[in-house]
Amino acid sequence: MSPVPEDSVLLRLDGLEAALAAGGDHLDSDAVKRGHEVAARLGERLRLGADRTVVALVGATGSGKSSMFNALAGMELSEVGVRRPTTGEASACVWAAEGADPLLDWLDVPRRQRTNRESVLDGTRQSDLHGLVLLDLPDHDSTQPGHRLEAERLVGLVDLLVWVVDPQKYADEALHAYLRGLRSHAGVMLVVLNQIDTLTDDELPACAADLRRLLDADGLSPVVILTTSTVTGLGVGELRTLLADLVERRGAFAGRALADLEAVVADLSPGVAASEADPSDLPASERLVTALADAAGLPVLIDAVTAEYRRRCAEGAETLLRWGWDRWRSDPLNRLGLSDQDTAAVRVLTRVDAPRATPAQRDRVELAVRDVMAAAASGLPGTWADAVRSAGAATGEELSDTLDEAVGSVDVTVRRPMWWNLITAAQLLLLGTTLAGLLWWLLTVVGIGAPRVGSISLPMLLLAYGAGLSALVVLVARWSRRVGAERRGEQVASDLRAAVSAVAAEKVLTPIAEVISAHRSTREALSR
Repeated sequence: MSPVPEDSVLLRLDGLEAALAAGGDHLDSDAVKRGHEVAARLGERLRLGADRTVVALVGATGSGKSSMFNALAGMELSEVGVRRPTTGEASACVWAAEGADPLLDWLDVPRRQRTNRESVLDGTRQSDLHGLVLLDLPDHDSTQPGHRLEAERLVGLVDLLVWVVDPQKYADEALHAYLRGLRSHAGVMLVVLNQIDTLTDDELPACAADLRRLLDADGLSPVVILTTSTVTGLGVGELRTLLADLVERRGAFAGRALADLEAVVADLSPGVAASEADPSDLPASERLVTALADAAGLPVLIDAVTAEYRRRCAEGAETLLRWGWDRWRSDPLNRLGLSDQDTAAVRVLTRVDAPRATPAQRDRVELAVRDVMAAAASGLPGTWADAVRSAGAATGEELSDTLDEAVGSVDVTVRRPMWWNLITAAQLLLLGTTLAGLLWWLLTVVGIGAPRVGSISLPMLLLAYGAGLSALVVLVARWSRRVGAERRGEQVASDLRAAVSAVAAEKVLTPIAEVISAHRSTREALSR
């Protein structure tokens, strides 16, 4: 039996506790219950200390189990044969009894059944087993149910199981059915074929070989077989040496603990898949956001924002005369003669709001939600897949109401940029220049003289420069208006999509991601 480092046990125990915490609700309930029991039991045993090795002799009635107990102890502690009382209590022989009572109390061994083997009279003769707690269990095939239950209870607590069988009952099907249930603990079991003094030299190899065959068929190939006789003492020394080696290495507890943990992990592992979707990038999530954006009317809102930006900026983009005419002609509100305050109030009432989602858009949203859930649940065991579907099952009404709130919280107002005041000022200056040149030129027509710049009169120069620069400003303003409208539209589109993405995350993606993350944590903890 190879030694097992205690660090491996602690790491596995931490992994089991983490797996139960992360995914206990989605795993087999019976396996989860066993996992909690094993974790609690090992935690309690670790608290009591792992410096002692608890070995139990287990066997059927008449197998010589109590005789082996006495032989290993070197003194008569358990009554054997017909003298042995029918009892459901275990007996304990302790090497280094000081400080062993808490462990024996935890094992529930009655104080009257405890014996301290080491004494001053023994000197160092018993030092090889220092730290051993040897138990003689009730017969596992007892006709008394209470006795069998006591044996089974202690089988689940001890560090090493030594099964004592005899040539008459070693092939008993009830025994092997019990042993098959302990396949996961083959590394912390020994089988002792006792009473070999009743076999001839030819029968012993055949009997041992048949026992080996049966154990291999039970899935217990790693189990070591020893042959002994408590009558002649043959093989008892070899068993004692093996136990002394285990005590010295203190490997039995770690081996048994790891076997218990591996058995529980094996029961829990079918409840998780080999892999899962990436919680931070769930498949089909982008399609869900796009479907929600369409249902929230984002294209209509973005178009309205860009159109409003162009309209507001057009108020200073043309020459002032052209602007005044276009403004009066194109804006019906101006024809009503309302004040600026009343006009603004009417614009609030008539602004473009996001349209209600059409049935087709709602269907696309529901389909996108189902696609996300199907992709996230793909390959997961039933309980995890159900949890994914439950987590992402937001109703259409919930999504619609949350979308309306999210979109309504985004600032989609359009304000005329301050730099348009510079354009208006430039237009005023150029208009004044153009009008001054025009009036001056008209005065020259009636005979009033004017200075010349080269071959061109100053009034004509003012008129030409004013009109030309005004046209250039108009071109620059139109380009700026288009670029500004695009940028404002992009900004609003980004803000609106972020709001829609937040709704998708809150109502669908994050709840699903939490289930997927719990599955990943559970899977990684079980494989720790």
